[in-house]
Amino acid sequence: MHTHSALSDEETAQLDAHWRALNYLSACQLYLRGNPLLREPLRAEHVKPRLLGHWGSAPGLGLVYTHLNRVVRRHGQEAMCVWGPGHGAPAVLAGAWLEGTFGEYDPDRARDAEGMLRLFRDFSHPGGLPSHTAPDVPGSIQEGGELGYALAHAYGAAFDNPGLLVCAVIGDGEAETAPLAASWHSNKFLDPVHDGAVLPVLHLNGYKIANPTVLARLPEDELDSLLRGYGHDPIHVTAHPGTPPAETHRALAAAFDTAVERVGLHQREARARAGSGGEQHRPRWPVLVLRTPKGWTGPRYVGGKPVEDTWRSHQVPLTGVAEDPHRLRQLEEWLRSYRPEELFDGQGRPAADVLACVPEGDRRLGAVAHADGGRLVRDLPLPPLERHAVALKTPGSTSHEPTRVLGGLLTELFEATAERRDFRMVGPDETASNHLDGVFAATPRGWQAQTLDTDEDLGPHGRVLEVLSEHMCQGWLEGYVLTGRHGLFASYEAFAHIVASMAGQHVKWLQSAREVPWRRPLASLNYLLTSHAWRQDHNGFSHQDPGFIDHILNKSPQVVRVYLPPDANTLLCVADHVLRTRDTVNVVVAGKQQCFDWLDLEEARGHCARGLGVWEWAGTEAGGREPDVVLACAGDVPTQETLAAASLLREHLPQLAVRVVNVVDIARLMPRSEHPHGLSDAEFDAVFTRDRPVVFAYHGYPWLVHRLSYRRAVHGSLHVRGYKEMGATTTPFDMVVRNDMDRYRLVMDVIDRTPGLGVEATGLRQKMADVRTRHHAWIREHGIDLPEVAEWKWPGACG
Repeated sequence: MHTHSALSDEETAQLDAHWRALNYLSACQLYLRGNPLLREPLRAEHVKPRLLGHWGSAPGLGLVYTHLNRVVRRHGQEAMCVWGPGHGAPAVLAGAWLEGTFGEYDPDRARDAEGMLRLFRDFSHPGGLPSHTAPDVPGSIQEGGELGYALAHAYGAAFDNPGLLVCAVIGDGEAETAPLAASWHSNKFLDPVHDGAVLPVLHLNGYKIANPTVLARLPEDELDSLLRGYGHDPIHVTAHPGTPPAETHRALAAAFDTAVERVGLHQREARARAGSGGEQHRPRWPVLVLRTPKGWTGPRYVGGKPVEDTWRSHQVPLTGVAEDPHRLRQLEEWLRSYRPEELFDGQGRPAADVLACVPEGDRRLGAVAHADGGRLVRDLPLPPLERHAVALKTPGSTSHEPTRVLGGLLTELFEATAERRDFRMVGPDETASNHLDGVFAATPRGWQAQTLDTDEDLGPHGRVLEVLSEHMCQGWLEGYVLTGRHGLFASYEAFAHIVASMAGQHVKWLQSAREVPWRRPLASLNYLLTSHAWRQDHNGFSHQDPGFIDHILNKSPQVVRVYLPPDANTLLCVADHVLRTRDTVNVVVAGKQQCFDWLDLEEARGHCARGLGVWEWAGTEAGGREPDVVLACAGDVPTQETLAAASLLREHLPQLAVRVVNVVDIARLMPRSEHPHGLSDAEFDAVFTRDRPVVFAYHGYPWLVHRLSYRRAVHGSLHVRGYKEMGATTTPFDMVVRNDMDRYRLVMDVIDRTPGLGVEATGLRQKMADVRTRHHAWIREHGIDLPEVAEWKWPGACG
């Protein structure tokens, strides 16, 4: 039974009035700074001095906005839209202004002539509105400047939102990107019982900036085969430059009705089967293929060259209008072609017909709560850490796999959110590899495709999502947290770089959102980077890259955080912290291999709260004496090597006063003026001294520590060891030797940099160098590390 019926002439006229209003408002945003309603002839002084923005995709996006309004109003459907062609922002801004949302957030943009003019003047203006979708745009959840993420964001928004329809408008330029191409497979992970639905709208207007688009030039049967191969049922609507608008409105309304009907049918059938214990089947969800001319309804020719339905309409189709009277008249004719006098009254208020299709209240596309997820987010029911912490009598007396310990906490968190379903974990097929597979006791991997008897931990309602596309994982999680939920992205450290650009865009979104008064704080986006560079000895050079930290710390200090917990209990404390934070991007780097436990839970809590601290039990300071040398470390492997070096110095140079400092929050190295977690100079000097040699073993590239601390008084005495692109398939200890961060090299550094030790400790230095030489021969003969390394324990550790 079909729920749609033919549009009446009145309904068709109302939809067309709304669409014409959107097109008028979109075009005027590019051009006008005066005379917003064209109540007088257009003059040069009414035109902006700089013409910025993008027109080409705006009419098509406006058409979708108009018809989504009708869907929400007619079907009572809760819906939101992810606008992939972000440079079509004038249409989205126009829609939010026309429905009244903009005016509610900012009275200066009210639905009248003054508010309209304010919208026009603010567009692409310093201190105003950006030229693409951004946090300033009501109803938007993604930065529109970088393409490829709309579909993944839409699925992330739909997960665990069973009543929500998420429309994802995909531009045909965006459809050429690798992240978008992979994201079509997201339908194999969408649970029709507990999740909402995603309705992709593939908007084909034929061109990118200056070239045709691939999908728009495919024959329809080939495009259909592609989309059906992805698991979708295509519904086509095509408009040409000469197509009467009424014909397009009727076709698109019928297409949306059909799509909504099919979505509802799939969900009802799946939920009925789930209620009766029946077997689940993956639906073939609909996809709308909407073909419209690029720059539709705009100037057909400019300067004798075709513009409408060509790449020339991508940005500003008419230039030089303030200087060329002929072009000024052409602009006026174009704007008047929308008949604004029929769309707005004398005060600039929209006519009744224009608003006839617009939903009310929070059902409006610009006002929907899911697009401002801070309105919906709740604190997570995090379990007490005592239930998962590891016990130890003395530092180094026990060892655990930190991520496996964390897996216990995450398992309990999944259990605690089983009903509310607002926490998910994503990752590229590495949950078990990263020793987090304990979570499968609480939830399986989400999976809607075929299953075999040999499969394990797969289930149609699972909340762990694994797919070998970091882009999809990142996009899903972003869409999930942007719509008011929580999550964790666990990945091999080296391959976090794959989503570096996406992470950067999300940081920019959060930074910009902080400046938008009506945006409320979101749950943070959390990375757990494990299987890290120092313990990828078996996979080799390709898997050894700690540089994602550098990328993140280049971004806004108000948003980014990086933590390097040295053992299991500090990882628990850091995880507990980041899962409670708001409006940040947190990067946690932790090992999955057996690792010494250095701190009990209370010590770990205090240490993480400080972000760094002196481990007095590890050093040889006494009687309030200032140290002769500082051994600093950040990261689990650097911490072990530093403590091993400290034990060698304790044994061979007992008269040397050694201070051991461990850093968990790497931003603590920065000045407080540069990062909210930074230390004042006095605090920094109290830990690292002002002039004593500091030998720093760091998890990542050593120059980052220099960059973060270059203003400090001690910087001239700071020597950093870290990863320097010396990787291979080798033994664990050989990795630190290759990169000169091993315990023996650290002892040699102390001897070389501590005044007075050069002569006194010559023999010890030679002994350290000899061990390194012996190490090289040993691993080539035996394939394993030296016994004194493999069997090393902290002196005094007891089991």
